[in-house]
Amino acid sequence: MFFRRNGLSFAVAVATAAVSGSALASTINQNTSWTIDRSTSTTKYRVVAYGDSIYAGYNGGISAVARRAAPVVQGEYLAKTWNADIEVIRRTKSGAKADDIYNNKIVSERSYMQTANTRAVMFEMCGNDYLQARSAFSGQSGTCDYSGLEAALAACTTYTERAMQAINQYATSAKVKIVSNIYYPGFDADNVQTSCRDASTGATVNKQVKFLPLLARSNWRTCNLAAKYGFQCADSFAEMMAADYDSNGDGQVDSAALRYVAGETEAAYVARITGALRSTLRDANTHFVNASTSYDYIQSDNTHPTYFGTTISVSIFSGSGSGTGAPQFTDTQVVNGKNPEWNKTGHERMGWEGSRFNPATP
Repeated sequence: MFFRRNGLSFAVAVATAAVSGSALASTINQNTSWTIDRSTSTTKYRVVAYGDSIYAGYNGGISAVARRAAPVVQGEYLAKTWNADIEVIRRTKSGAKADDIYNNKIVSERSYMQTANTRAVMFEMCGNDYLQARSAFSGQSGTCDYSGLEAALAACTTYTERAMQAINQYATSAKVKIVSNIYYPGFDADNVQTSCRDASTGATVNKQVKFLPLLARSNWRTCNLAAKYGFQCADSFAEMMAADYDSNGDGQVDSAALRYVAGETEAAYVARITGALRSTLRDANTHFVNASTSYDYIQSDNTHPTYFGTTISVSIFSGSGSGTGAPQFTDTQVVNGKNPEWNKTGHERMGWEGSRFNPATP
Protein backbone atom coordinates (compact mmCIF):
# COMPACT_ATOMS: atom_id res chain seq x y z
CA MET A 1 0.00 0.00 0.00
CA PHE A 2 1.23 3.48 -0.90
CA PHE A 3 0.76 5.88 2.00
CA ARG A 4 0.21 9.51 1.09
CA ARG A 5 -2.15 10.80 3.79
CA ASN A 6 -3.01 9.42 7.16
CA GLY A 7 -6.22 9.66 9.18
CA LEU A 8 -5.25 9.93 12.84
CA SER A 9 -7.15 8.45 15.75
CA PHE A 10 -7.21 10.34 19.04
CA ALA A 11 -4.46 8.13 20.51
CA VAL A 12 -2.25 8.59 17.48
CA ALA A 13 -2.93 12.31 17.42
CA VAL A 14 -1.64 12.54 20.98
CA ALA A 15 1.54 10.74 19.95
CA THR A 16 1.88 12.99 16.93
CA ALA A 17 1.82 16.07 19.12
CA ALA A 18 5.09 14.87 20.62
CA VAL A 19 6.97 14.78 17.33
CA SER A 20 5.21 16.98 14.80
CA GLY A 21 6.48 20.37 13.72
CA SER A 22 4.01 22.20 15.93
CA ALA A 23 4.86 20.76 19.31
CA LEU A 24 8.14 18.91 19.66
CA ALA A 25 7.92 18.51 23.41
CA SER A 26 9.06 14.92 23.97
CA THR A 27 10.90 12.10 22.25
CA ILE A 28 10.13 8.51 21.27
CA ASN A 29 12.73 5.80 20.69
CA GLN A 30 11.93 3.96 17.46
CA ASN A 31 14.65 1.37 16.82
CA THR A 32 14.33 -1.23 14.10
CA SER A 33 16.26 -3.97 12.36
CA TRP A 34 15.20 -5.09 8.90
CA THR A 35 17.15 -7.72 6.94
CA ILE A 36 16.91 -7.74 3.16
CA ASP A 37 17.26 -11.44 2.40
CA ARG A 38 18.34 -12.33 -1.14
CA SER A 39 17.78 -15.90 -2.23
CA THR A 40 21.13 -15.86 -4.06
CA SER A 41 23.23 -14.92 -1.01
CA THR A 42 24.35 -16.29 2.34
CA THR A 43 26.65 -13.35 3.14
CA LYS A 44 25.26 -10.52 5.26
CA TYR A 45 26.52 -6.97 5.71
CA ARG A 46 25.20 -4.25 7.98
CA VAL A 47 23.99 -0.70 7.35
CA VAL A 48 23.57 1.49 10.44
CA ALA A 49 21.45 4.65 10.40
CA TYR A 50 21.20 7.16 13.24
CA GLY A 51 18.70 9.98 13.36
CA ASP A 52 15.31 11.33 14.33
CA SER A 53 11.81 10.64 13.02
CA ILE A 54 12.91 10.92 9.37
CA TYR A 55 15.14 7.84 9.44
CA ALA A 56 12.76 6.22 11.92
CA GLY A 57 10.09 6.19 9.21
CA TYR A 58 7.64 7.92 11.51
CA ASN A 59 4.09 7.69 10.16
CA GLY A 60 1.89 9.29 12.77
CA GLY A 61 1.89 6.73 15.57
CA ILE A 62 4.00 4.86 18.08
CA SER A 63 3.11 1.26 17.19
CA ALA A 64 4.57 1.07 13.67
CA VAL A 65 7.04 2.79 11.35
CA ALA A 66 7.54 2.72 7.61
CA ARG A 67 9.52 -0.32 6.58
CA ARG A 68 10.91 1.40 3.49
CA ALA A 69 12.29 4.50 5.18
CA ALA A 70 15.30 5.95 3.38
CA PRO A 71 17.97 3.68 4.99
CA VAL A 72 16.10 0.49 3.98
CA VAL A 73 15.56 1.83 0.46
CA GLN A 74 19.29 2.49 0.16
CA GLY A 75 20.03 -0.91 1.70
CA GLU A 76 17.97 -2.67 -0.96
CA TYR A 77 19.93 -0.98 -3.73
CA LEU A 78 23.11 -2.04 -1.93
CA ALA A 79 21.90 -5.65 -1.65
CA LYS A 80 21.50 -5.79 -5.43
CA THR A 81 24.88 -4.18 -6.11
CA TRP A 82 26.72 -6.63 -3.85
CA ASN A 83 24.41 -9.62 -4.28
CA ALA A 84 24.40 -9.82 -0.50
CA ASP A 85 21.93 -9.82 2.37
CA ILE A 86 21.78 -6.44 4.08
CA GLU A 87 20.77 -5.88 7.68
CA VAL A 88 19.58 -2.29 8.12
CA ILE A 89 19.83 -1.13 11.73
CA ARG A 90 17.96 2.09 12.51
CA ARG A 91 18.76 3.64 15.92
CA THR A 92 16.46 6.62 15.97
CA LYS A 93 14.60 8.92 18.31
CA SER A 94 11.59 10.75 16.98
CA GLY A 95 11.41 14.31 18.25
CA ALA A 96 15.09 14.40 19.25
CA LYS A 97 17.33 17.39 18.68
CA ALA A 98 20.87 17.11 17.36
CA ASP A 99 22.57 16.95 20.76
CA ASP A 100 20.27 14.12 21.85
CA ILE A 101 20.95 12.10 18.70
CA TYR A 102 24.68 12.63 19.08
CA ASN A 103 24.87 11.76 22.78
CA ASN A 104 22.18 9.11 23.16
CA LYS A 105 22.27 7.41 19.78
CA ILE A 106 25.55 7.86 17.96
CA VAL A 107 27.81 7.73 21.03
CA SER A 108 25.76 5.68 23.49
CA GLU A 109 24.73 3.16 20.85
CA ARG A 110 28.03 3.07 18.98
CA SER A 111 28.26 -0.73 19.30
CA TYR A 112 25.88 -1.12 16.35
CA MET A 113 28.42 0.42 13.96
CA GLN A 114 31.40 -1.33 15.55
CA THR A 115 30.50 -4.80 14.27
CA ALA A 116 32.95 -6.27 11.78
CA ASN A 117 30.32 -6.62 9.02
CA THR A 118 29.28 -2.95 9.08
CA ARG A 119 29.82 -1.43 5.64
CA ALA A 120 27.73 1.76 5.63
CA VAL A 121 26.87 4.26 8.35
CA MET A 122 24.55 7.20 7.79
CA PHE A 123 22.94 9.86 9.93
CA GLU A 124 20.65 12.85 9.83
CA MET A 125 19.88 15.37 12.58
CA CYS A 126 18.92 19.02 13.17
CA GLY A 127 15.35 18.91 11.87
CA ASN A 128 13.86 19.17 15.34
CA ASP A 129 16.24 21.94 16.32
CA TYR A 130 14.82 24.05 13.53
CA LEU A 131 11.21 22.95 13.97
CA GLN A 132 11.29 23.92 17.62
CA ALA A 133 13.04 27.21 16.89
CA ARG A 134 10.50 27.96 14.16
CA SER A 135 7.59 27.20 16.49
CA ALA A 136 9.00 29.46 19.19
CA PHE A 137 9.69 32.24 16.70
CA SER A 138 6.20 31.96 15.21
CA GLY A 139 4.69 32.58 18.64
CA GLN A 140 6.52 35.86 19.19
CA SER A 141 4.90 39.27 19.46
CA GLY A 142 6.45 42.68 19.90
CA THR A 143 10.02 42.95 18.60
CA CYS A 144 11.31 39.88 16.77
CA ASP A 145 14.08 37.98 18.54
CA TYR A 146 16.17 35.93 16.09
CA SER A 147 18.54 34.49 18.68
CA GLY A 148 16.67 31.17 18.91
CA LEU A 149 17.02 30.59 15.19
CA GLU A 150 20.74 31.34 15.29
CA ALA A 151 21.16 29.07 18.33
CA ALA A 152 19.56 26.21 16.37
CA LEU A 153 22.04 26.75 13.54
CA ALA A 154 24.97 26.80 15.97
CA ALA A 155 23.82 23.60 17.67
CA CYS A 156 23.30 21.86 14.35
CA THR A 157 26.78 22.80 13.17
CA THR A 158 28.41 21.70 16.42
CA TYR A 159 26.74 18.31 16.75
CA THR A 160 26.93 17.47 13.06
CA GLU A 161 30.70 17.84 13.27
CA ARG A 162 30.90 15.85 16.51
CA ALA A 163 28.79 13.09 14.96
CA MET A 164 31.19 12.79 12.04
CA GLN A 165 34.18 12.66 14.35
CA ALA A 166 32.54 9.92 16.43
CA ILE A 167 31.51 7.81 13.43
CA ASN A 168 35.02 8.07 12.01
CA GLN A 169 36.33 6.83 15.36
CA TYR A 170 33.91 3.93 15.84
CA ALA A 171 32.85 2.69 12.38
CA THR A 172 36.23 1.32 11.41
CA SER A 173 34.90 -1.28 8.95
CA ALA A 174 32.55 1.09 7.09
CA LYS A 175 33.21 1.50 3.39
CA VAL A 176 31.01 4.60 3.13
CA LYS A 177 29.74 7.18 5.59
CA ILE A 178 26.88 9.47 4.64
CA VAL A 179 25.16 12.49 6.15
CA SER A 180 21.84 13.78 4.85
CA ASN A 181 21.08 17.48 4.86
CA ILE A 182 17.49 18.58 5.47
CA TYR A 183 14.56 19.61 3.32
CA TYR A 184 12.13 22.40 4.18
CA PRO A 185 8.84 20.99 5.54
CA GLY A 186 5.97 23.47 5.55
CA PHE A 187 7.56 25.63 2.85
CA ASP A 188 4.25 26.96 1.51
CA ALA A 189 2.69 27.26 4.97
CA ASP A 190 5.55 29.54 6.03
CA ASN A 191 4.74 32.08 3.33
CA VAL A 192 2.99 34.31 5.90
CA GLN A 193 3.92 37.28 8.03
CA THR A 194 4.97 37.08 11.68
CA SER A 195 3.14 38.77 14.52
CA CYS A 196 6.44 40.23 15.76
CA ARG A 197 8.19 43.17 14.08
CA ASP A 198 11.79 43.56 13.00
CA ALA A 199 13.74 45.89 15.30
CA SER A 200 15.31 47.78 12.37
CA THR A 201 12.40 48.16 9.96
CA GLY A 202 9.45 48.03 12.32
CA ALA A 203 7.72 45.73 9.84
CA THR A 204 6.50 42.16 10.23
CA VAL A 205 8.66 39.43 8.71
CA ASN A 206 7.78 36.80 6.14
CA LYS A 207 8.62 33.49 7.80
CA GLN A 208 9.66 31.75 4.60
CA VAL A 209 11.97 34.63 3.67
CA LYS A 210 13.55 34.46 7.13
CA PHE A 211 13.87 30.68 7.44
CA LEU A 212 15.14 29.81 3.96
CA PRO A 213 18.58 31.49 4.27
CA LEU A 214 19.00 29.89 7.70
CA LEU A 215 18.30 26.44 6.29
CA ALA A 216 20.60 27.10 3.34
CA ARG A 217 23.43 28.05 5.69
CA SER A 218 22.82 24.86 7.64
CA ASN A 219 22.82 22.63 4.58
CA TRP A 220 26.01 24.19 3.22
CA ARG A 221 27.74 23.59 6.55
CA THR A 222 26.56 19.99 6.65
CA CYS A 223 27.92 19.23 3.19
CA ASN A 224 31.11 21.22 3.79
CA LEU A 225 31.77 19.29 7.00
CA ALA A 226 31.12 16.06 5.09
CA ALA A 227 33.92 16.92 2.68
CA LYS A 228 36.23 17.74 5.59
CA TYR A 229 35.62 14.43 7.41
CA GLY A 230 35.41 12.01 4.49
CA PHE A 231 31.60 11.71 4.39
CA GLN A 232 29.29 11.78 1.42
CA CYS A 233 26.54 14.39 1.57
CA ALA A 234 23.11 13.21 0.48
CA ASP A 235 21.39 16.37 -0.71
CA SER A 236 17.83 15.77 0.47
CA PHE A 237 17.04 19.46 0.06
CA ALA A 238 17.77 19.34 -3.67
CA GLU A 239 15.92 16.05 -4.18
CA MET A 240 12.80 17.10 -2.25
CA MET A 241 12.40 20.80 -3.00
CA ALA A 242 12.48 21.22 -6.79
CA ALA A 243 11.10 19.68 -9.95
CA ASP A 244 12.81 17.04 -12.07
CA TYR A 245 12.68 19.11 -15.24
CA ASP A 246 13.95 22.53 -16.30
CA SER A 247 11.12 24.85 -15.28
CA ASN A 248 13.00 28.14 -15.60
CA GLY A 249 14.77 27.54 -18.92
CA ASP A 250 18.30 27.82 -17.56
CA GLY A 251 19.37 24.54 -19.17
CA GLN A 252 19.46 22.61 -15.89
CA VAL A 253 17.02 20.22 -14.28
CA ASP A 254 15.76 22.15 -11.26
CA SER A 255 16.54 19.51 -8.63
CA ALA A 256 20.05 18.99 -10.02
CA ALA A 257 20.72 22.73 -10.13
CA LEU A 258 20.02 23.04 -6.39
CA ARG A 259 22.73 20.57 -5.40
CA TYR A 260 25.60 21.52 -3.15
CA VAL A 261 28.71 22.20 -5.20
CA ALA A 262 32.06 21.23 -3.70
CA GLY A 263 34.25 24.25 -3.17
CA GLU A 264 31.43 26.78 -3.32
CA THR A 265 31.48 29.28 -0.46
CA GLU A 266 28.65 29.47 2.05
CA ALA A 267 27.74 32.94 0.83
CA ALA A 268 27.63 31.81 -2.80
CA TYR A 269 25.51 28.76 -1.98
CA VAL A 270 23.03 30.80 0.05
CA ALA A 271 22.82 33.39 -2.74
CA ARG A 272 22.16 30.67 -5.30
CA ILE A 273 19.42 29.01 -3.26
CA THR A 274 17.71 32.20 -2.11
CA GLY A 275 18.36 34.25 -5.24
CA ALA A 276 19.11 32.82 -8.68
CA LEU A 277 17.23 29.54 -8.08
CA ARG A 278 14.63 30.82 -5.62
CA SER A 279 11.84 30.65 -8.23
CA THR A 280 12.42 26.92 -8.75
CA LEU A 281 11.74 25.94 -5.13
CA ARG A 282 8.49 24.06 -4.57
CA ASP A 283 6.75 22.66 -1.50
CA ALA A 284 7.46 18.92 -1.33
CA ASN A 285 3.73 18.23 -1.24
CA THR A 286 3.79 18.74 -5.00
CA HIS A 287 7.02 17.32 -6.36
CA PHE A 288 6.83 17.57 -10.15
CA VAL A 289 8.65 14.74 -11.92
CA ASN A 290 7.76 16.35 -15.23
CA ALA A 291 5.71 19.36 -16.31
CA SER A 292 2.39 17.54 -15.89
CA THR A 293 2.92 14.90 -13.16
CA SER A 294 3.53 15.48 -9.46
CA TYR A 295 3.76 13.28 -6.38
CA ASP A 296 3.23 14.07 -2.72
CA TYR A 297 6.50 13.71 -0.82
CA ILE A 298 5.15 14.84 2.58
CA GLN A 299 2.59 13.19 4.86
CA SER A 300 -0.49 15.02 6.12
CA ASP A 301 1.42 16.30 9.15
CA ASN A 302 3.34 18.50 6.68
CA THR A 303 6.60 17.28 8.20
CA HIS A 304 7.48 13.63 7.49
CA PRO A 305 8.18 11.98 4.12
CA THR A 306 5.67 9.72 2.43
CA TYR A 307 6.68 6.12 1.82
CA PHE A 308 5.91 3.07 -0.29
CA GLY A 309 4.94 -0.32 1.11
CA THR A 310 4.13 -1.70 4.52
CA THR A 311 5.19 -0.96 8.09
CA ILE A 312 7.25 -2.61 10.83
CA SER A 313 5.43 -3.05 14.13
CA VAL A 314 7.28 -1.64 17.11
CA SER A 315 6.66 -2.16 20.81
CA ILE A 316 4.94 0.80 22.42
CA PHE A 317 7.07 0.12 25.51
CA SER A 318 10.55 -0.38 24.03
CA GLY A 319 10.05 1.22 20.63
CA SER A 320 11.81 -1.73 18.98
CA GLY A 321 10.83 -3.87 16.02
CA SER A 322 12.46 -6.20 13.51
CA GLY A 323 11.83 -8.37 10.49
CA THR A 324 13.23 -10.07 7.42
CA GLY A 325 12.02 -10.14 3.87
CA ALA A 326 13.01 -10.50 0.25
CA PRO A 327 13.79 -7.35 -1.73
CA GLN A 328 10.68 -5.39 -2.65
CA PHE A 329 11.83 -5.19 -6.26
CA THR A 330 13.51 -7.79 -8.45
CA ASP A 331 16.86 -7.07 -10.05
CA THR A 332 15.23 -6.65 -13.47
CA GLN A 333 12.91 -3.98 -12.08
CA VAL A 334 15.86 -1.82 -11.08
CA VAL A 335 16.91 -0.01 -14.24
CA ASN A 336 19.87 2.40 -14.29
CA GLY A 337 19.98 2.28 -10.49
CA LYS A 338 16.32 3.21 -10.03
CA ASN A 339 13.41 1.09 -8.90
CA PRO A 340 9.90 1.81 -10.28
CA GLU A 341 8.99 3.91 -7.22
CA TRP A 342 12.20 5.88 -6.91
CA ASN A 343 10.65 9.32 -7.51
CA LYS A 344 7.09 8.82 -6.20
CA THR A 345 7.50 9.21 -2.42
CA GLY A 346 9.76 11.16 -0.12
CA HIS A 347 11.53 8.18 1.45
CA GLU A 348 12.11 6.44 -1.88
CA ARG A 349 13.68 9.63 -3.21
CA MET A 350 15.89 10.10 -0.15
CA GLY A 351 16.97 6.45 -0.26
CA TRP A 352 17.81 6.67 -3.94
CA GLU A 353 19.86 9.82 -3.28
CA GLY A 354 21.90 7.97 -0.66
CA SER A 355 22.34 4.97 -2.98
CA ARG A 356 24.34 7.11 -5.40
CA PHE A 357 27.21 6.70 -2.95
CA ASN A 358 26.95 2.92 -2.55
CA PRO A 359 30.39 1.31 -3.02
CA ALA A 360 30.76 -1.08 -5.93
CA THR A 361 32.16 -3.81 -3.68
CA PRO A 362 31.86 -4.61 0.04
